[in-house]
Amino acid sequence: MTTTFSDVPGIAPAAEAPRSAVSWGAIFAGAAVAAAVSLALMILGAGFGLSIVSPWSNSGVSAGTFAVTTAVGLVVIQWIASGLGGYVTGRLRTRWVGIHTDEVFFRDTAHGFLAWCVSTLLVAVLLASIAFGTASTSVQAGATVASGAAQGATAAVSTSAPGDPTGYFVDQLLRPPPGSQAAPADRADARQEVTRIMMNGAATGTLPAADKSYLAQIVASRTGLSQADAEKRVDEVIAQIDATAARAKQATDAARKAGLATAFATFLSLLIGAFIAAVSAALGGRLRDDPQAVR
Repeated sequence: MTTTFSDVPGIAPAAEAPRSAVSWGAIFAGAAVAAAVSLALMILGAGFGLSIVSPWSNSGVSAGTFAVTTAVGLVVIQWIASGLGGYVTGRLRTRWVGIHTDEVFFRDTAHGFLAWCVSTLLVAVLLASIAFGTASTSVQAGATVASGAAQGATAAVSTSAPGDPTGYFVDQLLRPPPGSQAAPADRADARQEVTRIMMNGAATGTLPAADKSYLAQIVASRTGLSQADAEKRVDEVIAQIDATAARAKQATDAARKAGLATAFATFLSLLIGAFIAAVSAALGGRLRDDPQAVR
């Protein structure tokens, strides 16, 4: 048998409040403040970020430094935006009369947390819409470029494409040495064959000895070099390609690590933002109910 307060002599049953304990108006107001401040600070942070990075190699800050700077920036943004949003939520919520102070504290922190949730969703939707618009524009631009490239594909079949990553190295292989009398005759066929051999080596990660020897023969016949000098040139160019691939791999790995660090920093900043919003809402609610509390 269950005993209720109404069954105990001398204790009157508690009356249910006529309205909800959630002040949605205050929550949306605080969320709007937090979202607006977050967006403004993100734009400011993006400006600072563009000032420390560079599109040129060996310029600007490293990927690790950029990741640390981004992490600190995210924490600061969440701290300021969530603090303001939570405080506004606490100050604007409806005053609860006849409620225990512990319950008031819980409600205030809950209101701050809800304001943080709403503002986070608003910012996420806004960023997603911006990313979608940017992606759509990029797709349209890519389709235009692809259409133009398709029209000139037939003319480009007999020569190496300007964007061919091995074109420069092929030029090195077929370039006559200084002072050589070798004529730069029609080298289109040789370039295409050398390009295919080098692309196959890049894809498989190794260049067979037979292919290397054949490349040296082509180089010797096209440049006037001796077979030994041609083989030396092939080895030098292959070493350059390997070094370029190694640097690209290092850059990719550094970008992966920076992305991982940024993801963890974003998660940590969101946790900090939720906590700051709840505490700020409790402070704002305390000032709302008792302005003399902090004097």
